[in-house]
Amino acid sequence: MDMNQYLDIFIEESREHLQQLNTSLLELEKDNKNKEVLNEVFRVAHTLKGMSGTMGFTKMQTLTHRMEDVLDALRNDRFIADSNMVDVLFRCLDALETYVNTIATTGQEGDEAFEDVIDALHKIMENNGSEKKAEDKASGSSAPKAQNTEPAAAKSKIVELNQYDINVIKKAIEANKNVFQIHVVLDKGCLLKAARAFIVFQILEKNSEVIKSVPKVEDIEDERFDFDFTVVIITDNTEELFIKEINSVAEISSVEVTPIVLDEASDKEDKKESNKNTGSQKTETTAAAAASPQSNAEQHKKFQKTGKTVRVDIDRLDILMNLVSELIIIKTRLEESSTSKAGTDIESIEYLERITTSLHDAVMKVRMVPVETVFNRFPRMIRDISRELNKEIELHMSGEDTELDRTVIDEIGDPLIHILRNSADHGIETHEERLKANKPSVGNIYLRAFQDGNNVVIEVEDDGQGIDVEKVRKKIIQKGLESAEIVESLTDKEVIEYLFKPNFSTADKVTDLSGRGVGLDVVKTKIEALGGIVEVESVRGKGTTFTIRIPLTLAIIQALLVRIGSEKYAIPLGSIQEIENVKPNEIRKVRNQEVILLRNMVVPIVRLGDILSVPDVEPDENKKSITCVIAKKGEKLSAFIVDSLIGQQEIVIKSLGTVLSGVKYIAGATILGDGNVALILDVNSLAL
Repeated sequence: MDMNQYLDIFIEESREHLQQLNTSLLELEKDNKNKEVLNEVFRVAHTLKGMSGTMGFTKMQTLTHRMEDVLDALRNDRFIADSNMVDVLFRCLDALETYVNTIATTGQEGDEAFEDVIDALHKIMENNGSEKKAEDKASGSSAPKAQNTEPAAAKSKIVELNQYDINVIKKAIEANKNVFQIHVVLDKGCLLKAARAFIVFQILEKNSEVIKSVPKVEDIEDERFDFDFTVVIITDNTEELFIKEINSVAEISSVEVTPIVLDEASDKEDKKESNKNTGSQKTETTAAAAASPQSNAEQHKKFQKTGKTVRVDIDRLDILMNLVSELIIIKTRLEESSTSKAGTDIESIEYLERITTSLHDAVMKVRMVPVETVFNRFPRMIRDISRELNKEIELHMSGEDTELDRTVIDEIGDPLIHILRNSADHGIETHEERLKANKPSVGNIYLRAFQDGNNVVIEVEDDGQGIDVEKVRKKIIQKGLESAEIVESLTDKEVIEYLFKPNFSTADKVTDLSGRGVGLDVVKTKIEALGGIVEVESVRGKGTTFTIRIPLTLAIIQALLVRIGSEKYAIPLGSIQEIENVKPNEIRKVRNQEVILLRNMVVPIVRLGDILSVPDVEPDENKKSITCVIAKKGEKLSAFIVDSLIGQQEIVIKSLGTVLSGVKYIAGATILGDGNVALILDVNSLAL
């Protein structure tokens, strides 16, 4: 059987299980006597063992098998998990992640056997569980077997047979054939249930004739069953053959073969008729349940709910998004033509607009992914950092269900890692320092996400020592970035902005976590590339808050179309504060920078024509008033000078491609209704 068809499913399911394992191990470290968490960790390890064994990944199977030994001992109270033991289990997790990543890249698990991790697991068993090994083998080994066989025994009654089934069985017995009822129980952690059942049915069909299946074969193929199923077969073979063959299939918990003889089948039918006539309570209950479809309907509804969730390749969504984009472009073209040509069907255009808007919203919802997929990796990271730095740090997360576009989700992981490391290393003090400052010994980092209009806000706050602004001022002068006079005139907020400069670090020494001056520079570059902004607020002695504000999506946005010279440009509407008309004589100069005064605020001017090298820009002296688009970047404002406004429009963002991807000041391009291309301005890089 070709197992490659299940490879993608294996990789996706394995990664989900590894994330669950990561979460459970963190909980286990906090409460090492929590049986529910221990059982969950054991279940994940057992499932991964079965999945890897089925796929033929023996090294991964061996590692998870050794994990099971330790986890089973923990469940049976042979010893208690301490921090060192959890460290070993985390090393197992890292090894399993390496295996899965290698399989995803190459299709093979690689040559690394992680013998050091397996040896560590062996030592745990030898050093901590050696005294009770003999007792466990003598008294405890039979318990799991009894537990496994009990469900099978409970379900070993002959399945309900109709008159047609009985007639077929009668003829088979008259022909000296064997009739067996086979009850198969899968492991509780089995995820590829349909695949396991498929292999079992292949064995059955090869050696017998299947006359009945409970549940039906169609339900088994669609995985609409729990972890067991029953079949009735007619065969010339013995029951030992089926027990041996089916037990050879991975993730089979138990197999029970019960011979069916004519008397049993007839008695079953007779009892059924007898109960029907006498009206026994049991039959009445069953009949009532059958007559009232509520319970079945609820079960079917529950199945439908889970069955409606599908995994969709992001490339397929991109194709769908491109088609939606083309619809929006043609809608814009029709709107423009309707204003210039008489007799155009306005109602049809309005209907097209409603359809395209609804389709766009539907596609965007499909592309939305909760930030939980990114947040889930951070508790383990903070745990490792706190142990490395010998600090007590607790991470509090909220708003994990906040959704972002998949393309944005893929990019925000690295910036958040840098900020969280910065908070743990620079922000949170050591145990002794916190006690001296009359703070709790445990430092707190808060990771929050929430939606704000068309943006998602992610905050990273710590209750540490805050940013030493005076130290940053000295570093600015020391690095020669500004003169001492200018540095002294800067506000604290302006000083903090220098932390985002390349190669700027306040660390006194370089460590594995910090000191190289690349962290916050990466954060700013990444976030601004996504059309977002990052801000910092800090109070000395109380803590620091990093605020990231990024757009919900990068595909279709509202924009203001402007004209600069003879060229058209688009400015994202979310970045625009207001539009102002100023007279040429109202423009002033401060430190050789043109500015305007807007409600007692000094706003620097950005002449887009000069920056973008547009040749035919109309000079100021020819204008009675100058149109300024006031754009915001965080709390800062900039005045973009344009020749005229065209209007607001929904635009489709198109990438410039790899060749032009590094062009400064341009975030992309869009196709207008007349077929021409307009460049989309990158407000973050243009604003002063």
